[in-house]
Amino acid sequence: MATDIEMGAGRDAANAAAVGAVPTQAFDVVVIGGGPAGMAAALAAHKAGAHVAIVERERHLGGILRQCIHPGFGLSHFKQELTGPEYAQRFIDQVRATNIALFLDSMVIGIDGNSETPDAGDAEAHTVTLMSPAGMLQLTGRAVVLAMGCRERTRSEIKIPGSRPAGVFTAGLAQRYINIENLKPGSRAVILGSGDIGLIMARRCTLEGISVEGVYELMPYANGLRRNVKNCLDDFGIPLHLSTTVTRVIGHDRVEAVEVSQVDEHLAPIAGTERIVPCDTLLLSVGLIPENELSVAAGVELDPRTRGAVVDQSLQTGVPGIFACGNVLHVHDLADNVTTESERAGAAAAAWALGGSADVKTGPGCQLTVSPAGIAGYALPGRITTVGLTKLNFRVRRPVDAARVRILAGREELFAGKVRAFKPSVMESFPLPAKVIQHALDLGVSELVLSVDPIEEA
Repeated sequence: MATDIEMGAGRDAANAAAVGAVPTQAFDVVVIGGGPAGMAAALAAHKAGAHVAIVERERHLGGILRQCIHPGFGLSHFKQELTGPEYAQRFIDQVRATNIALFLDSMVIGIDGNSETPDAGDAEAHTVTLMSPAGMLQLTGRAVVLAMGCRERTRSEIKIPGSRPAGVFTAGLAQRYINIENLKPGSRAVILGSGDIGLIMARRCTLEGISVEGVYELMPYANGLRRNVKNCLDDFGIPLHLSTTVTRVIGHDRVEAVEVSQVDEHLAPIAGTERIVPCDTLLLSVGLIPENELSVAAGVELDPRTRGAVVDQSLQTGVPGIFACGNVLHVHDLADNVTTESERAGAAAAAWALGGSADVKTGPGCQLTVSPAGIAGYALPGRITTVGLTKLNFRVRRPVDAARVRILAGREELFAGKVRAFKPSVMESFPLPAKVIQHALDLGVSELVLSVDPIEEA
């Protein structure tokens, strides 16, 4: 009769054999995510001559755009206004017209680096392990593009007190229920947060016959785009309550009401300002978090400000051959901007995989970090490794009517932009000339500072 040790050894041997039997396919570039970022990156890499694969956990390409049936997409990329599904379909058609390999309904469970494969050449390949209804599969790629998008913050992450009844949804989940599942989440809704998805759902609920009691925003300003405030709230007579938040959920089996309170300058509820708002549904639009669990497991360093990867100008992370783009890198306000950024990442990933561009690789003698200052919330890219024109992206932490962007090296100002207004809802772009980067290197500094400084009125 076999002992426990012998049986355990047999199981280990069987597991090892099973792992060794996992089918493997080799590619130049593996893109994780089939949304607007993943498709744009894959198409750019394919155009550069790379053999590309897309891995998507849903059964369809398109990502979040499939449920975004409102217009406003494509204004800059296609020069015409499209709905989310229309915008996505244009890229789906382009992907289908190529030989890009598609692995749909497949969940990536890990990324391992430095795999030795016969086709890896001089580049060290990464192994992407995925699960699907057909079983386990491994894809090897000289370059990997992370395009997993982001998820919504939930009630537990913002710690709203009260009972735990049915009827509390994130705004994106309610959007999926209505637009894809044809389900009605409730009849009388309160929306917490004035992010774009919350504003859009205020309008969508109204059009579906759901009474929206109001949108309540913790900050003293709206967090969504101005056009969404006008088109979704003002045009439908939906009130926006600033400096106000939900302080309690009331109800047993189903939400019966919420308690809302005004907040002070420190965002703390003000005693005595509480009031009860009857409703049966609470929608939360309280921020997005990049889906970076795979990134962390692969050893990618994250920026605590964006909660996305730290990247250089080519959107390459600190792990050679792994790139990031779209909302998994930092939260965007427009899908058109996601497309533009992802095309850069896809082209750079192909150049890395095919060994045709030295610009993608870390340049010797150019190692600068970029940090935010003033009212700038973050600066991206966080590393500069090549002397060349660099586009810096950033957001401000609060709205300001007049401020100036400055680039500092130590105490010296290297560059200053024009005075203009900034809003937290808009992702800003700032061109950093090559001569400024070279000047910083000549000074011998290791850090550049992007500072957004408000101009005080006289």
